[in-house]
Amino acid sequence: MPRSSPFEPTRDAPPAESEGLGLSQLAGLLRRSWRWIVIPTALVTIGAIAFVQVVSPRYTGEAKILLESRDTPYTRTAQERGEQTQPIDEQAVASQVQVVMSRDLAREAIRRLSLAGNAEFDPGVSGFGPLQRALMMIGLAKNPMERPPEERMLETYFDRLTVYPAGKSRILTVEFRSKDPHLAAQAANTIAELYIASLDAAKTDTARYASTWLGGNIETLRTRVADAEAKVETYRASHGLIATGGAAGQPLGAQQLGELSTQLSQARTAKADLAGRAKLIKEMIKDGRAFEIPDVANNEIIRRTVEQRITLRNQLALESRTLLPAHPRIKELTAQISDLDAQIKATAERVVRTLENDARIAEARVESLSAAVDAQRDVVSKGNSSEVQLRALEREAKAQREQLESYLARYREASARDAESAAPADARVVSRAITPETPSFPKKLPIVLLAAVLGLLFATGGVIARHLLGDPDGPGRRRRREEETETGAERPAYHHQPFAFPEASLAMARQGDAAGAPLKAAARPVPAAATPEAATVRPTLAPVRAEATTAAPEAATADAGAYALEALIARLRTGAGPALSGEGRAVLVVEAVPAKRSEAGLAVSLGGSLAAGAHVVVVDLNGPACGAEDVGLTDLVAGEAAFADVIQSIPGSRLHAIPRGFVDAAILAEEPQALAITLDALAQAYDWVVCRLGTPQVQTARDILAVAGGRMDTVVLASDRNPEDSDLLDLYALAEASGAAQVLVAQDQAAASLAPEAPAFSEDAMPLRRSAA
Repeated sequence: MPRSSPFEPTRDAPPAESEGLGLSQLAGLLRRSWRWIVIPTALVTIGAIAFVQVVSPRYTGEAKILLESRDTPYTRTAQERGEQTQPIDEQAVASQVQVVMSRDLAREAIRRLSLAGNAEFDPGVSGFGPLQRALMMIGLAKNPMERPPEERMLETYFDRLTVYPAGKSRILTVEFRSKDPHLAAQAANTIAELYIASLDAAKTDTARYASTWLGGNIETLRTRVADAEAKVETYRASHGLIATGGAAGQPLGAQQLGELSTQLSQARTAKADLAGRAKLIKEMIKDGRAFEIPDVANNEIIRRTVEQRITLRNQLALESRTLLPAHPRIKELTAQISDLDAQIKATAERVVRTLENDARIAEARVESLSAAVDAQRDVVSKGNSSEVQLRALEREAKAQREQLESYLARYREASARDAESAAPADARVVSRAITPETPSFPKKLPIVLLAAVLGLLFATGGVIARHLLGDPDGPGRRRRREEETETGAERPAYHHQPFAFPEASLAMARQGDAAGAPLKAAARPVPAAATPEAATVRPTLAPVRAEATTAAPEAATADAGAYALEALIARLRTGAGPALSGEGRAVLVVEAVPAKRSEAGLAVSLGGSLAAGAHVVVVDLNGPACGAEDVGLTDLVAGEAAFADVIQSIPGSRLHAIPRGFVDAAILAEEPQALAITLDALAQAYDWVVCRLGTPQVQTARDILAVAGGRMDTVVLASDRNPEDSDLLDLYALAEASGAAQVLVAQDQAAASLAPEAPAFSEDAMPLRRSAA
């Protein structure tokens, strides 16, 4: 029962066409069409060489201008000195680029450089052609000679001029191209000088305009200031608002009111002081301490009276020691002391009456001053309305005066800047143009190289496009179809489904190996002693199988060729265990004995025998390299070919074959993941995958055996040597170490006839065992 496959078989379907070209096919196509590539490339290169030799060279003069503020503290105004200079931003630099390329500056540069009459810039010098004359006669073109000379040359001038900022800096680069190197340098320097002169002239014009405008307005302001101040004085005199000239500048009425208020405060203070002193003296007199009163104690009479009283009291004390109180002397002294106390009291009472009189006088003064203040307050309140109008007139006069002073200060500063070169321009030349020695156009070597590369690319593209449009199939498949047509053999067809081809898996494996984390393909089934089973990778490619016919082709006999194939095939079918569902068996035949020219090797003979009732593909791992027009297994593993390109049909047989390929066989050992995915894909598509590996004594073949052995159900060693031969034993050990499910040794019948004790294929010739690796 045929196995399910993602590609349904169609016997009559035409072969699938390959999309594009593989790398190996592309290399062969380019080698075959080298004339169509070399000749156009050479012609283009020769044309470029002729062009750079014939065209007139052009030279470029380059000058650089730095934009910066060059105002010094001495040339700036007093107000500007306290302000921070604004930096020049990118918008300002872009604006200055347009200033350099202005038409006014261009006309002045044309006059300075005397470009009128220069055939390179003036179109009227070399004359007009017949076509242009005809167009001017019928009115379709204007006569350039009707315009001024500067206007005629502006278009050419701007074509040769380039102005741009150097990166994000404040440096402007001025480039001018000309056939004359001296003119190119002179033009660049002239344009830079004219630009700086224009900035200087703009500053001078601004200062001159400011001084003229300020001078005309200053006279008007002086008249207005005089009128305003006259109005203030007239109004003040008419309303009696005469100022005394003090610091405050107050009117006379307000000043009088202030003085009266001060006097009233002083009178009230004096009144309160006198009243308080009188009250205090009265209390001291009542307490008998009149002589302690300052006004009384300071009196000369009271001072002598007090001294007499003290003397009498001393005498009284002295007499009292010998005399009784009723003694006349004691009474006399007591009477004198009492009289002195009465005099002191009378004096204190007079002081009290004096203070009371002064207090009454102060009270009367307070009353009179209060009346005067009230009257003056009425006068001042009536004059306040007039003062409001006066202050308004004064403010107007003051504002006019300040404006006049400001205009005068600005006029003096503008007049100082009005002179030529009074204020430097905000730019300076930092690099003047020198006469160039090397032309800027044409750059001979870059132009020739670019032309050669473009010619090569276009010629190569033309060859590939011609091949793809004319013959979409590759040359190898076209040749194989021709051979199949001649032999009448059928080529299995392939139908592509909308899911991934095995080429995608191969690309993933190559990318993983390049990244240091290779994609691990699943190992083929091994016995319990082998490595653990991994996840199975199932590529999606299967050849379309021809429908089984009732009459099977003639199978090879068991003793066909030099090997007993019947016993070998039986051992292959039973020795390695049953195949997985949907997978074929993989066999690696290591041909230690090269086949004769007239005979097929064991791998081909075995594949032919198996193809009698199954779908078989024979894969050559390290055979002879294919031609440049053909591809094989190594190209498939390297990613330079597709499955549909490498699978070939053997004429007259249902056996399919995959040659080695154009790429070196060492890539099979270098790309183990890609090789494993390729073999798994073939096992999904065929019942038997027979791989041939020759010349096992070569190191490359041994490396391939070590890599591919683990993907095989059986490794067959085809040898004519004695089973005890050391080379055969080493090869057997290498096959076991590769991880093959079983390893068999097949001897040819000729060697068996020479050694009767060892049959041509016998299990006793060498222990037949499964690999434990």
